Amino acid sequence: MAAPELSERKQRLLMALVERHIRDGQPVGSKTLAEGASLQVSPATIRNIMAELEDIGVLASPHTSAGRIPTEVGYRLYVDALLRSAPMLDANARGLKRELEQLIDPDQSPTELVAQASRALAELTRMAGVVVVPRREVTRLRMVEFLPLSGQRVLVILVINRAEVQNRVIHTDREYGESELRQAANYINRTYAGCDLDDICDGLLKTMAADKRQMDLMMQTTMDVAAKALRRTEKESGEQYVVSGEANLLDSARGDDLDKLRDLFDAFNSKRDILHLLERSVRADGVQIFIGREAGYQAFDEYSLVSAPYRAEDQTVGVLAVVGPTRMDYERVIPTVDITARILSAALRNG
Repeated sequence: MAAPELSERKQRLLMALVERHIRDGQPVGSKTLAEGASLQVSPATIRNIMAELEDIGVLASPHTSAGRIPTEVGYRLYVDALLRSAPMLDANARGLKRELEQLIDPDQSPTELVAQASRALAELTRMAGVVVVPRREVTRLRMVEFLPLSGQRVLVILVINRAEVQNRVIHTDREYGESELRQAANYINRTYAGCDLDDICDGLLKTMAADKRQMDLMMQTTMDVAAKALRRTEKESGEQYVVSGEANLLDSARGDDLDKLRDLFDAFNSKRDILHLLERSVRADGVQIFIGREAGYQAFDEYSLVSAPYRAEDQTVGVLAVVGPTRMDYERVIPTVDITARILSAALRNG
């Protein structure tokens, strides 16, 4: 759902309601806003505005007689307003930077720096801190050869970068003949020599999404074998991450949230969904924010992820993030993630 345009008065009321809800964790009523938000309008006017915001999907009523809480759309409007507003006061930013510099030691190894950054994010936000370890350098294909083995197995001989040779055995869905595999290898060498393995796999996966019935037999063989042969393992691709502070999420979880939290912990353990989500931040410039269902994964339906890429040697090498309930303190979390990414980048650059 696209976020609607709001008048200045509605924006002010929404900001006040979201901040009160983040602070207290309870539905917010018109009387509470009238007494504590300096809106300079009557409770009756506030009730009318809240009803209008509910009608357009910005607020919701969890119970018949309760106040309102922000929806994902409401949080998105709030976060976008924060991002458009003036940055944090210099004094606050400097204080946050000092806190982080005390928690991240630039003299440590890259592995320990990542662990320190994860722990720092968790400690300062009281949520879960996630940091993807720095990626390996680009791995470029020079040549590939496929040789049939017994039992639906194929020997893959990879020549990558300058002259590094890797041998791996893959298990296929059916047996392939030598001529089929030679044709597949010739196609890949002709089409993708000099390309990064990750880019090759992305290209093959996109091709596989097409209707296989429209492919000739050689292309089907290429797709089936190469997609397995060229895929980097989790260890090889550097797509590992360090997570700290999962227990912090228990503090904010109520009884009816525990099943949702269990799904999130399962996502931490399986890694795949979170890595795919963080991958969307690698190519981004600055902080990215996924609120609830914006992430596209069910485990995150009640949670938000605030991420930022970090750099080394003038290129993005990883992503760090804070994961917490949609009712997180975005005003503190956003600059914490941003500054942590900058400090980690500087430490890796000077290491």
